[in-house]
Amino acid sequence: MVPRPSLSPAALLDTPLAKGREAGSMQRQLYDRLKRAILDGSLAPGSRLPGSRALAESLAISRNTVTATYEHLAAEGYVQPDRQGTRVIELSSPALPPRRAGKAGAVPGTALRLSKIKPAVSRADADMALRPGVPALSHFPAAAWRRALDRAIRAAGPAALGYGDPLGEPPLRAAIARHLSIARGVRCEPHQVVICEGAQEAISLCVRLLSNPGETGWVEDPGYRGVKAAMHAGDMRIVPLRVDSEGLCVSERDWVRHPPRLIYTTPSHQYPGGAVLGISRRLALIAQARAHGAWIIEDDYDSEFRHTGEPIGAMQGLVEEAPVLYVGTFSKTMFPSLRLGFLVVPTRLMPAVQASMEEMLRGGHRHEQLAMADFIESGQFSRHLGRMRRLYRDRQQALRLALQRHLQVPHEIEGGYCGLHLTVRLPARFEDRRIAAEALRHRIAPSPLSAFAMQPQPSDNGLVLGYGNTPAELFEPLVKRLSMLARAADVAGQKAS
Repeated sequence: MVPRPSLSPAALLDTPLAKGREAGSMQRQLYDRLKRAILDGSLAPGSRLPGSRALAESLAISRNTVTATYEHLAAEGYVQPDRQGTRVIELSSPALPPRRAGKAGAVPGTALRLSKIKPAVSRADADMALRPGVPALSHFPAAAWRRALDRAIRAAGPAALGYGDPLGEPPLRAAIARHLSIARGVRCEPHQVVICEGAQEAISLCVRLLSNPGETGWVEDPGYRGVKAAMHAGDMRIVPLRVDSEGLCVSERDWVRHPPRLIYTTPSHQYPGGAVLGISRRLALIAQARAHGAWIIEDDYDSEFRHTGEPIGAMQGLVEEAPVLYVGTFSKTMFPSLRLGFLVVPTRLMPAVQASMEEMLRGGHRHEQLAMADFIESGQFSRHLGRMRRLYRDRQQALRLALQRHLQVPHEIEGGYCGLHLTVRLPARFEDRRIAAEALRHRIAPSPLSAFAMQPQPSDNGLVLGYGNTPAELFEPLVKRLSMLARAADVAGQKAS
């Protein structure tokens, strides 16, 4: 923005104001002119402004315009009226901004922990093909949802326009508790359910409630980036633990060397690898967490979409009073912009944190919450889940077949028996970040597997492919394009080395 030249005190009286709608009102122009002159020192502290009559005549404007402008400046503290007229107040000079350093660093005044929260990959549009985590938005029953919203608005009346229960609307909390008990094997009562703005806020809430700065949090590696951001924001020390074909790997030495306060895991469908945490590891993790006074955050982000066999039950319901905070979201089962998630707080923890949560949270999205309760209780939610399971199962199979036929580079397919994505591991020479960056140019948005790892290993090279919002008939041409990009990345890597 080009700075406008300062006007001398004499020019303030002589230079006419602009006319026309685009220039703005005379009062606004005069106010901006005088304020700028005071701030840049053209009108020195203690100097007196012209009388309202004299200035109005000089600029050929209404005296009322000048009077109103002076009153506005006085209200904001730029000038002080007295018996002799209106004088400029002496203002504190703001410090000049520091010179920009040659290298990027923390901005002075920001928390140092923010420097640890950095995007690992470029953001992709929601409608880009093969983007992980996006459901089939065109298949969402918008008409049924609109009717649920209309019923909620009519039934709730004007009262629902105010603040609601900070922990969420009681009908939705009750509906979620019933659904989780039947569909996921979660042990909970409605008072334990806390409504949040998606799973990310639920995870951040766990960090704020249960950890202190400097305490240790365990995360899966490779794993969900959002939990790392939440723990960094809480000034936690993050310890990444490897995952294998059976999920999170925890050794006795881990408990001794860096005992955790929080343990984050996706046991029913590890993200992004797709493994299921076996029963022996689940029970061992619960037992050790109890022994060490740790809390487990179970993120059950998309396990409603199990494609083969019976659903994998939640870890939270395995034993009574498990030290597990269960996190769920409607972003995958409904649509992301709904921004509704939930947290199930253990019974014995609830008395200690309820008052704090009621102070930290504010009721909101009341009509959406009431509509979601209606959607669940009316059976629309279950019917929608059934349709989506069939659709995603078919798309997963179609993508797997396309990869087998057309991905003409060495690869290994993982996952695919649950959720909305497949993970394709590639040899290290096919650099996944290079492939993903080139794919974005073609509006294809796979995520590089290495971007999910805090301590990447050569095996953490590959692509995470979302099939939720991509029609099956596009998979073959898309995979052919990815195959071409992978071969090109291999050639470019060889030349660079």
